[in-house]
Amino acid sequence: MTDPYFDSEDYSDISENEVPARQQIDVPLSLCGERLDAALAKLLPDYSRSRLTQWIKDGAVLVDGKTVAPKTKLLGGEKLEVTIVQSNEEMAFHPEPMDIPIVFEDEHILVINKPAGLVVHPASGNWSGTLLNGLLHLCPQLAQVPRAGIVHRLDKDTSGLMVVAKTVPAQTELVRQLQARTVKRIYRAIADGVVPFDGVINTLIGRDPHNRLKMAVLKFGGKTAITHVRVLERFDSHSLIECKLETGRTHQIRVHMKEARHPLAGDALYGNPRHKMDEPVADAVKALGRQALHAYKLALVHPATGEERSWQAPLPDDFRRLLETLRGEEGEFMEAAPTHNEEDDDEDWDDEDDGDIEVIYVRE
Repeated sequence: MTDPYFDSEDYSDISENEVPARQQIDVPLSLCGERLDAALAKLLPDYSRSRLTQWIKDGAVLVDGKTVAPKTKLLGGEKLEVTIVQSNEEMAFHPEPMDIPIVFEDEHILVINKPAGLVVHPASGNWSGTLLNGLLHLCPQLAQVPRAGIVHRLDKDTSGLMVVAKTVPAQTELVRQLQARTVKRIYRAIADGVVPFDGVINTLIGRDPHNRLKMAVLKFGGKTAITHVRVLERFDSHSLIECKLETGRTHQIRVHMKEARHPLAGDALYGNPRHKMDEPVADAVKALGRQALHAYKLALVHPATGEERSWQAPLPDDFRRLLETLRGEEGEFMEAAPTHNEEDDDEDWDDEDDGDIEVIYVRE
């Protein structure tokens, strides 16, 4: 079973109480003639040979109190002193106290309202202070569940609802639902410009060939990505929209709205820094300090009871302040924003060359 947000690798919580900082080992005579790296692989089978070899090169392995090369032949009877060096990945799976807003919890699942600025999973540059660390502190049993029960992600600067599995069976079922596209995820966002009509964006998304830190709409080779867009309010320089994910690709909404010529307000990676707006609105976007994107609603079938459940998370304060500025400066709320005529649509959406990549954006 595969999913872009989950794999079956079983991570475990490693602490200093469980893994000694140093180990002293007497080399048995049976290993006479063995290279140090090969002998160490037999004496410490829980660690890969490449990792042990690196420890030797780094001086973390002493033979009779001295550092030697990995290829050094042993006679048997030597005393080894090995300093256990944990990898970043191992050190990352440590519980850390953290304030995680809980929306729902039972013995099977946990639904949280992730604040903006919180990284979901440890990775290069963020080996601690992540949601995973906080979950391990909040619910120690998650150390026995792959990835601490995380089955889908939100970007660091995206706020809103996430579901976490507290057991392996619950995780397996949630992953199945994500793969079957039956988990409903609805986002609220503020986009640059006047989004002309409700519609669906259907493209291929993959890694940007020119910038590996970004995703992009691709003509060939990407994965299918489908976003349903509904306009809630329109202002002079922005639109409040609702996005329903049919698929769950990395940065999907942000990439799709960029390709639709309406990137999200405040998006440092995909946004348009030259977008024209009044000064109070520009100040409010700057104060937001992130992309204006919030996972507003989550609906799924409970993995244990089979009951259909749904939850909503109110807009966070920073998002709401930007919205209030837009309402105060630029316009009134429109419950059902009227669509524009076809000529207006063409003018709004085709003002830049799209590099021969077709963005399929059609009325729903």
